[in-house]
This record gives sequence, structure tokens and C-alpha cells, in this order.
Amino acid sequence: MTDARTEILHRIRGALHDTPAAPEVERTYRRASARAAGEVVEMLEDRLVDYKAAVHHETAASLPGRIAALLGDGARYVVPSGLDRSWLPEDTAARSAIVDSADPRTAPALGVRELNAVEAVVTSSTVSCAETGTIFLTGRPDEGRRAISLVPDHHICVVPVDSVVELIPEALARVTPTAPTTMISGPSATSDIELERVEGVHGPRRLDVVLLR
Repeated sequence: MTDARTEILHRIRGALHDTPAAPEVERTYRRASARAAGEVVEMLEDRLVDYKAAVHHETAASLPGRIAALLGDGARYVVPSGLDRSWLPEDTAARSAIVDSADPRTAPALGVRELNAVEAVVTSSTVSCAETGTIFLTGRPDEGRRAISLVPDHHICVVPVDSVVELIPEALARVTPTAPTTMISGPSATSDIELERVEGVHGPRRLDVVLLR
């Protein structure tokens, strides 16, 4: 195995010995939107609803009440350590909110069994692409580890409207290339088996998107 690998690497080095320059890539696709901000947000909402996500419009003042309603009475839910606590319901303690952190110095990271035992997760988001209806999470403190947005069955995702762009190139420009990126386009679902839609396969079965103005 080692000899074969050495031979392969030797051939690759030989093929690249003259360090050929990569050709310039012709980028004829749109890289910047000309649409009004309101139109872009409407487009995102249309895509999300089409993907069977629920969309809500809130302000900073009304957000805690909306999250409380979405969680329901007595729900146990998890939040990342960097989430803005003013977003959460006043009775957070009664609802058993659990803080998760990838840094054990600030809070313990929850295991899969613990995450599976909670009803929901509340996170923020980095950027959203209206053209594809895709929300990007990049592991920021207010978004948390990938696990907390993939294991619980219900994801409440807050999307500030100023983070919504129309095009994928615009969205990627806001994402750190090395960040652990999760891209969400509606609730997790697949139709691979006999073309029957099954939800909650690779992530949350229910997605509530709160557009925060």
C-alpha cells in the first residue's frame, strides 16, 4: 500500500513539475443582484414556503413571543452559547432551555442522546440565498455546532433580513471558506425510496424561519 501510494505521488509530482498555470475561468453568470431588497426577501419566502418551511415576519420586540408560540408549552429546547438571549421567551428557565457549546470551557457540549431528547433548537444564521431558498449556517457562536441544528426534530431559525441576498455568489462571499457550513433548503426530506416523500431523514422534520426586521 505504501509503495503504491509513493508511486502515485511520484507520478503526480512528475506531471506537475513544470507547474502549468491554471486557465482563467470565464464567469458569465450573474454575481451581483440588481433587485430591490424587498423583492429579494419575498423571493426567499416564496422558495421556503415551496419547500414546506413555515415563514414568519417579526421585529426584535415581537420575536420572543413568536418563538414562545412556536415552541409551545413546556418545550425543552437547545440554543447555542452565543445566541442573543433577548430573542428568547421570558420564561426560558421554565421551558428548560439548554445551552450548548463546542468550547467545554464555557459550557458542556451535548451528546447525540441529549440532543435527541429535546424538542427543538433555536439558532441564528449567517446568510440566506433567495434564488435557491437556502439558509447558510457556518458554526458561528449564535449558530452553534452542526449537530444541534441536525439532531432535534424542530429547527427555529432566525434570519435577519439584512443577511438575505439573491444569488449564490453573493451568499458565498459572506461565508468563510474554511467554516463548517450547513446549507438548509426547507425541512429535511427525501424521495429516494419509491418516490415517496419522507421528512426528517437527515435533519429536522419541521423548519420555522423567522425573518427578523
